Amino acid sequence: MKLLSYNVNGLRAAINKDFLGWLKSANPDILCLQEVKATPEQFDTTVFKDLGYYCYWFPAEKKGYSGVAILSKEKPLSVKYGCDQQEFDSEGRVIQANFKEFSVLSVYVPSATNMGRLGFKMDFCEYLLTYIQKVEKEFSNLIINGDFNICHHAIDINDPVRNAKVSGFLPEEREWLDRFFSTCKLTDCLRVFNQEPFQYSWWTYRVKTARQNNKGWRIDYNLVTEPLKSSLKRAYILTQAVHSDHAPVGIDFDLQKID
Repeated sequence: MKLLSYNVNGLRAAINKDFLGWLKSANPDILCLQEVKATPEQFDTTVFKDLGYYCYWFPAEKKGYSGVAILSKEKPLSVKYGCDQQEFDSEGRVIQANFKEFSVLSVYVPSATNMGRLGFKMDFCEYLLTYIQKVEKEFSNLIINGDFNICHHAIDINDPVRNAKVSGFLPEEREWLDRFFSTCKLTDCLRVFNQEPFQYSWWTYRVKTARQNNKGWRIDYNLVTEPLKSSLKRAYILTQAVHSDHAPVGIDFDLQKID
């Protein structure tokens, strides 16, 4: 089974850049989206259904902002919209699709590019940690995907020294990610297979040559709980997909190895 996660930075804009052609070619079984920036009424959802996907959207209340989604070729047994906290759910931050063998979440952690939002970001992060602990009690086979807006280690960011005081690589953000991974017993899938530097999933638009020169950050993750680790076959970043300032991150896993 192939699962991809992609912050599209505006689904309608991505569609105008042949996102649908890419999706047909990439052909994931499950696609988690972040920052869709649209409600289903603002674009033709039948184009995804025509490609064989069941579609579940959780947009932000604010137009043109945030929002998450899950597309799946298999119909989920159930879907949960939000994380039971209105201040975060109003921004469309979490959606969960439950299948027979596992459960999938698409998560979009707030950015704190405006440092005035750092408190809100950290509040969301702390809430997410406790929320995932609750989810794990019901679904031990959990796959969490999305844009966390945090680089974990120095290897995950271009110029860690210069960016040490920039949100996304702040000590408190990285410490939270440490606790999140350890407390919830989550595996960062890419690092199971790839320990190399320069593995980035986001490049700022503010510097026109950032992507060309691979001056990026790895802030997008596929995470799995301990029971799923043995089912992993591959993890990767699809850097050739250019519909956004992010690249899709993906995992392939073996359903037959899931208990």
